[in-house]
Amino acid sequence: MNVVVRRAIKEDCVRLMELVNELAVYEKAPQEVTVTLPHFIESGFGANPVWWAYVAEVDGTVEGFALYYVRYSTWKGQRMYLEDILVTEKMRGKGLGKLLFEKLIEEAKEKKFSGMVWQVLDWNEPAINFYKKYNASFDAGWINVSLLF
Repeated sequence: MNVVVRRAIKEDCVRLMELVNELAVYEKAPQEVTVTLPHFIESGFGANPVWWAYVAEVDGTVEGFALYYVRYSTWKGQRMYLEDILVTEKMRGKGLGKLLFEKLIEEAKEKKFSGMVWQVLDWNEPAINFYKKYNASFDAGWINVSLLF
């Protein structure tokens, strides 16, 4: 198995959207994915990108990704916000998630971010157990809030 972790490029966007949809199915919310491919591409590779990603390729096929953006905390400064990390079902347990996650940690440290933050569904035990291996802190004191337009 030949695994390569690299920065996502514009040409990866079709595959990334397939993986976003796979993640939405896994999270039991496929109807929630409403972003269009053109908007996704523009947001990551247009004049003012707002997200960046790494992909994990296995034998030339993207089998996982980690997409992030920069968040600002008035208390802590710049932080990496991990929006999504996914490894395809058939490739789970082979170390791709670890490679992607550690690449994010490396980049966050290089950019001198004060940390990395993300969310995980409370029923997603495999993900929770994965994050516990990194001594991640789980904060039960906050409630997610959204305002949709």
